[in-house]
Amino acid sequence: MTLFPLPRRARSMALALLACLAAVSGAQARCLTDCRPRVGIVSAFGAEADILVSETRSRRTHVINGKRFTTGTLRGNPVVIVLSGVSIVNATMVTQQMLDHFRVERLVMSGIAGGVNPANHVGDVTVPDRWAMPMEVFWNADAKLPAPCGATGDLACLGLQLATGPDGKPLPPFTLSTPHGPVETGLFMRKNYVLNAANAPAGGFMFDYPVDAEMLAVARDLQPVLERCGPKAKRADGSTDASMCVKQQPRLLVGGRGVSAPVFLANAQYRAYLHEVLQAQTFEMETAALAHVAHANGVPYIAFRSLSDLAGGEGFDADVGALFASGLAEVNEAAVTLAFLDAWRLHKQRQPGAKR
Repeated sequence: MTLFPLPRRARSMALALLACLAAVSGAQARCLTDCRPRVGIVSAFGAEADILVSETRSRRTHVINGKRFTTGTLRGNPVVIVLSGVSIVNATMVTQQMLDHFRVERLVMSGIAGGVNPANHVGDVTVPDRWAMPMEVFWNADAKLPAPCGATGDLACLGLQLATGPDGKPLPPFTLSTPHGPVETGLFMRKNYVLNAANAPAGGFMFDYPVDAEMLAVARDLQPVLERCGPKAKRADGSTDASMCVKQQPRLLVGGRGVSAPVFLANAQYRAYLHEVLQAQTFEMETAALAHVAHANGVPYIAFRSLSDLAGGEGFDADVGALFASGLAEVNEAAVTLAFLDAWRLHKQRQPGAKR
């Protein structure tokens, strides 16, 4: 018996509050701001994020620590959209903020990247099946395998592991060619330590972060309309300014490895090294960080990246200028993201038990 019995309505409100608090404390209820299940979309490029937000219905803006999160419905999917800003650090911070404040069931990264595979072209949109961070490194004095813990290649005493190839051997370090001969940089790629509910308390090491197989399967069937000329290529008289069009018809490229690092890559030799050693397709500064946060939180993810240039390419060629000046970069990237959301909605509707 309580000293101060609560009225029936107050008791009901108190029980509801306790239930809410219990839900928030649960593993699946990361929703300090909004608890509706959503697809979280993180964009690194402002103009493209603007396109996605403009297409969103029933928009509502939430400002969290200065960041603008937009909730609503995009192509039939409940979504929350945010602009991360450039860099590994910003992508990490914003993605975790999103997962803490909203109930995000799937993550989508959407933006622009530099090409690594020279066979691809400016304007192509890539959908890698895994992402890695090649500049998480052990910087040795030379090209010899480091041995700080005694055995060659053993970094366990430092809480580190070297990245390895399919043969189980450490990946080779980057060597820089100069007019005076090769320079051994001693940059050995290493894995990242990650702790989550599935591998606690020991945690584990990862180099590649696979994208979600279900989302990737949907992406493989996409047939988005990709343009050669951006909207600004149209003149007032209806004609097209050819200087604002890329030479090759852009394609959707699904598969391969994407890589992210806290640098803007303008070194052709390092780009060639990434392609030779990792068979990397694209290089940018955000997605692998989002992938790490997604893995740590148990949230499936995928990423769409349009190619703005050949990372470390010599010169700013006409295709690169056309991509950005005409608005083609953001239009094609948004087209793939929207096509995926359309297909994802239909995919979910076909699942057993889905509401029709």
